[in-house]
Amino acid sequence: MMYHLLVSYNGWEISRDTLDTSRAFEYTSARLENIFKPQGNLDLSKITRIPALFASESGGKGIQIARIGNIDSVEILSKEVQIQYHFDPEIPPIPNSMLEQLANNLGIEGFELSRTHWAIKDINLFRVLLLYQPFTKITPKVFKLDETNVIADTLISVMMPFSRKFDQVYELLKSISEDLRLNCLRADDIWENDNIMQDVVSLIQRSRIVICDCTGRNPNVFYEAGIAHTLGKDVILITQNENDIPFDLRPLRYIHYLDNNEGREELAKKLKERIIIILNSE
Repeated sequence: MMYHLLVSYNGWEISRDTLDTSRAFEYTSARLENIFKPQGNLDLSKITRIPALFASESGGKGIQIARIGNIDSVEILSKEVQIQYHFDPEIPPIPNSMLEQLANNLGIEGFELSRTHWAIKDINLFRVLLLYQPFTKITPKVFKLDETNVIADTLISVMMPFSRKFDQVYELLKSISEDLRLNCLRADDIWENDNIMQDVVSLIQRSRIVICDCTGRNPNVFYEAGIAHTLGKDVILITQNENDIPFDLRPLRYIHYLDNNEGREELAKKLKERIIIILNSE
């Protein structure tokens, strides 16, 4: 999952600010710029879909913190870029000292934190922050996490309703995994604990990738997707009905598929592409 990196000498205003046009898409690969600005035109549907990290320049006039949020709209004028955005009130500010420590993991180059600019990084922002922030220690009360946090690089877990109508889809996911020399499991494939919820959580924690089928708006799947996101997993959302993607997950990319032979073939193609990108991102 990609993210915007926006750095400002003066820090960022609450909801709207500007940037010199020449500083837009600095430190951004040509491939990413072409995705978000095809043929020189901004694609707002893509820009507003990924998270943004709003940082103050290290040594600048702004408070030396960064905020996480989303870009709402962008307008490029002759000499400046006008950006409207919002910060996520649920995510605390991140000190610049922490960003500097995580710069390599966040794809931040050289003196980027000392230059006002807008870049796009092909990095999972939340996964890096969850894995490397020392103060982030999750201690749930209704299930246990393995403190060793051992991840099986070849394991894909699938979260979907335990219903026969999903069997063909699950068989497809297992076939895709085998083609990529990966292992694919669903919670009903294992029995390690008396509590099935503990088995689900343990499976998610060990997984490299988690696929969640939101078809039917199953509450268990949404609960499991939330656990996977909290643990910093790469989550792939799939659904037979776009309306089954809840509002809070709409900003994230998902794969829409039809439950027929042609639809499942298309699902297999898109999933393979996405899985390969994730596995090659590190």
